[in-house]
Amino acid sequence: MTYSGVVKVGGAADVHELTDLMISKVAVGPMDNNAFLLRCRATDEQLLIDAANEPETLLRLIGDDSIASVVTTHRHGDHWQALADVVGATGARTYAGRFDAEGIPVATDVQVEDGDVIRVGRVELTARHLVGHTPGSIVLVYDDPHGHPHIFTGDCLFPGGVGNTRKDPVAFRSLIDGVEEKLFGPLPDETWVYPGHGKDTTLGDERPHLAEWRRRGW
Repeated sequence: MTYSGVVKVGGAADVHELTDLMISKVAVGPMDNNAFLLRCRATDEQLLIDAANEPETLLRLIGDDSIASVVTTHRHGDHWQALADVVGATGARTYAGRFDAEGIPVATDVQVEDGDVIRVGRVELTARHLVGHTPGSIVLVYDDPHGHPHIFTGDCLFPGGVGNTRKDPVAFRSLIDGVEEKLFGPLPDETWVYPGHGKDTTLGDERPHLAEWRRRGW
């Protein structure tokens, strides 16, 4: 089946099969959050991005192989409602951005800095710290050696704009500057974007609108 990235709460996961990595996307909870299960195809080690809600759904997706780690992209409560239950059931190591860890009520084992590498089996994900939606949001970049990059953006980048900065012009400038410098600048148009809510996109689809986003201020 061709991956579409279109999922709905209560529905099945959609699976993006790459050469070295399998990415399963599922929607959970009342705010239609996306959670992503990453599986290294060489070792079968698994990592979960955002234990957002519905622990039973996430644990069913994880299956008997469990997970080695779970990454929380940022401190907002809709992205960690199931974290305690998932960690309790799996013993997974927890990761979050250094400046958001204090706002997450499950202890963070590894506080992540900009440029840190998080591994799932033989696959490496590079964290990029973005300020604006929250002080410590992180985006994970998988630079696929067999194709184009893939990025998990939490609530920092969506189809149609950057994340909510609550009409704060300083926060907005910080976020859009960071998105341009750390994502649009170094990464190609083919880069696949997996946001924290809703449909996927690519940097190429969004790049023509950057100036428009700056003008409107959100």
